[in-house]
Amino acid sequence: MLNLVLRSDQVVIPDGVIAADIGIAGERIAAISAPGTLPLGEEARLIDARGKIVIPGGIDPHVHCSWPLPNPDGSWGASDPPAVVSRAALFGGTTTIVDFVRWTHGQTIPEAIEARRAEWQGACHCDYAWHIMVEGDLPPEIPGQLTEAIADGHASVKIFTTDVTPSRRGRMVRFGDIWEIFQVLAEAGGLGVIHAEDNDIVMHMYGKLIREGRAGFENMAEVHNTLSEDLSFRRVIRLAETVPGTALYMMHVSAASGISAIREARGRGLPIYGETLHQYMLYSSADYRRPDGQIFHTYPSLKSPRDQAALWAGTRDGAISSIATDEICCTLRKKTQGNRIDDTTGGNAGVEPRLALMYTEMVTKRGYPLPHFVDLISGNAARLMGLYPRKGAIAVGADADFCILDPTPRTLRASELHETDYSPWEGHLVSAWPDMTILRGKVAVEDGLLHAKLADGKWLPRRIPDEVRTGPAL
Repeated sequence: MLNLVLRSDQVVIPDGVIAADIGIAGERIAAISAPGTLPLGEEARLIDARGKIVIPGGIDPHVHCSWPLPNPDGSWGASDPPAVVSRAALFGGTTTIVDFVRWTHGQTIPEAIEARRAEWQGACHCDYAWHIMVEGDLPPEIPGQLTEAIADGHASVKIFTTDVTPSRRGRMVRFGDIWEIFQVLAEAGGLGVIHAEDNDIVMHMYGKLIREGRAGFENMAEVHNTLSEDLSFRRVIRLAETVPGTALYMMHVSAASGISAIREARGRGLPIYGETLHQYMLYSSADYRRPDGQIFHTYPSLKSPRDQAALWAGTRDGAISSIATDEICCTLRKKTQGNRIDDTTGGNAGVEPRLALMYTEMVTKRGYPLPHFVDLISGNAARLMGLYPRKGAIAVGADADFCILDPTPRTLRASELHETDYSPWEGHLVSAWPDMTILRGKVAVEDGLLHAKLADGKWLPRRIPDEVRTGPAL
């Protein structure tokens, strides 16, 4: 018995764009048929989305909720919790987010997972999963605990190859430990998700610029530079190449050098995948010099127009598989409290406008086919993260997650968004905006109102498909 029928003349399925009725029974897609052919029972609601574009719910594979942040008074606080970020995600057409379980010394990985579960369960409006993040010098019991976590559905492991800033000593994982983790990933069927920068280069440049009196954050691109990305990407990929079965997802690719390293590795048949962020594609290091230029920053730094062009080329040839946000939602005061290269707050409030911005830049301005756009903001992340075809596709049997895009232009205003008191996208004109978001068959956002409840979000166990791990599947 269908409880919802969604009708549109532009439904984006994996094979193309069709006119269709989509029948929903409970939480799943039960039927896809020609318009007007599905029977409507007395209890079924018809949603007429003709003239609009129906796509799978977006997937953001890189967000940070409740992430430790300094407060302006010098104490420590955190970025906004999943309740806030997931609300904004749903308003923006994203129905699944992937955050992190951060393991630190003094606890086990099961203890870290349980603490995260207690924080998230019943406190997230949309569906979610977690990468396991490890840091620093790893005790000998950690590889075994990672094996168990992967078997339990936490299928990806986050690694830093740098401390990022001088104040974050202890975050970097040394290459011997990375080698051990890669062996776990290959054996257990996991995916390595990597923040790759060369720590020697990064820390050298911090010291150099501070000595030269050029510590303003506007010089960030000199510290987190293209050479650092080149050296670290190639070193990490070469290490993975020595452990057959190691698949890598290179997070927040920011430079042409990173794109080249990924492209060359994929050309050798390695299972290497790239993620970039919408701010890297649309902002450059020149934007640091604008008023409140910190709002455009995340780690690694913004780069040059040449690097931006390489990122766009990567979305066309497969070097870039997905577009995420590196979401850190906080107030403008927190985001702009640091003004030096060594204290600027990373991350952005960007989960809500991501789909509309990418539709505008890809489909409207650059002519990307709708299925290609959908892959970059949903489908590929689902495939790589072990969520497909439950998520990321409009197909019979999939979760009934939808974003209905209304192709009516609008100007983005922070006052009309649902994240925080600023937006790095203030004043951007977008050519479409989510008119409705549906999560597992339930209308989550409609007519500018949130209908989803905090208990609606579910944790998603994941398994990385064999085809993703054995070669460049996308």
